[in-house]
Amino acid sequence: MDSHNRDPQKRPLFSSRLSIITVAAGSAIGLGNIWKFPYITGKNGGAAFIIVYLCCIALIGLPVLISDFIIGRRGGGSVVSSFRALAGERSPWLFGGFIALFGSATVLSFYGVVAGWSLEYVVKAASNAFSGKTPAEVGTMFNDFVTSPVAPIVCQLVFMSITAGVVYAGVKKGIEAFSKVMMPVLVGIIVLLCFRSITLPGAEGGLAFLFKPDFSKLSAAGVLDALGHAFFTLSLGVGTMITYGSYIDKDEHLAATAVQICIADTVIALLAGIAIFPAVFAFGVAPGQGPGLVFVTLPNIFAQMPGGYVFCILFFLLLAVAALTSSISMLEVSVAYASEDLGISRQRATLVLATLISLVGVVCSLSMGKYQEQLTFFGKNVFDLADFAVSNVEMPIGGAISVLFVGWMLKRRKAEDELTCHGNITVPFVGAFVFTAKYLAPVAIAIVFLHSLGLI
Repeated sequence: MDSHNRDPQKRPLFSSRLSIITVAAGSAIGLGNIWKFPYITGKNGGAAFIIVYLCCIALIGLPVLISDFIIGRRGGGSVVSSFRALAGERSPWLFGGFIALFGSATVLSFYGVVAGWSLEYVVKAASNAFSGKTPAEVGTMFNDFVTSPVAPIVCQLVFMSITAGVVYAGVKKGIEAFSKVMMPVLVGIIVLLCFRSITLPGAEGGLAFLFKPDFSKLSAAGVLDALGHAFFTLSLGVGTMITYGSYIDKDEHLAATAVQICIADTVIALLAGIAIFPAVFAFGVAPGQGPGLVFVTLPNIFAQMPGGYVFCILFFLLLAVAALTSSISMLEVSVAYASEDLGISRQRATLVLATLISLVGVVCSLSMGKYQEQLTFFGKNVFDLADFAVSNVEMPIGGAISVLFVGWMLKRRKAEDELTCHGNITVPFVGAFVFTAKYLAPVAIAIVFLHSLGLI
């Protein structure tokens, strides 16, 4: 039933371990690392939160990532056809493939809106638009932009066009080639920002905040935030890693690759913290600024910083690149399904799906401005409703399905076969992984799910 003997000539495969890591880490490294991780770390007290977060990566992130890779490589197809190959044509497990497909498209619809903001802020930074502005004026500038009926949509469409262009070019010539170039650029920019931040007078307060734990500042809600973010930061539950897993050669060490991706994702998140918090403390700003930290607080800090003009441009360029490496993986989930399962050419699938997803994104953007009243349902505008539905419902369910499928449905022999490359390598923690996939990760995901719905 499964397609573990697929013909590599018929399906594109990533060319090397480095390619796999750059592409998959690029998917994981996005707005969650550069935008969300710093502000939830600030909100939850810094170092103590980070320690709990790292434990949660090991408890939830790594097992779900490995499970996604096993499903993708063993199934050898799109997120839907992989489940079909492993579970059967009429299996209820196919729901896992379809919900991931829906989730990736929905995420990209509103993700493209926020990513478009990063492009606008690259332009604003280059034109020195923040110079001489008070924090209140920078906040007004941000609010005026995101509520505009035209400007954010133009930026979103530009961003989605770039995303579609990369996916249109294919797995090897588009996604892999792009990631090989842009991931080193991303790392280079964030290292430069870190160096500038830690050399500011008073920066030591920010470093202490990040690396000197004070568990008295960590609440139960903070622990649950860490649990949730560890899950969401790795692009889990939306089919991206299942799809990318199907492009991994049979000789690649899945477990080692998954560990390296988790490390890369975590290192970038920590570097983002190092780039931001020393500067925040150096200028006497409270660290718990919330979602506005990046688009409101930081531009004001850069405007006051020696050399801030250049570093402001670099920061928002970093944000745009990180968003782009993630958006490419989200679009690829739908394109792979349309081209492989529905028989549509890759090029046509890319153009049609990118257009449809962008149109939903336009509605998301308009719902934040003067059409908010007309585009509000269940007390939330379309943007917030889409964000809530995916982040709080679809992603936990999608992630739970992956670990439950590998832990309970897929025979242990098949999971071991993938992890050990047909017995050619030794993986000492197979038993621990299966136990975690069966019991620990589903329980932890259930806690995240219930917390996100406000039930615990």
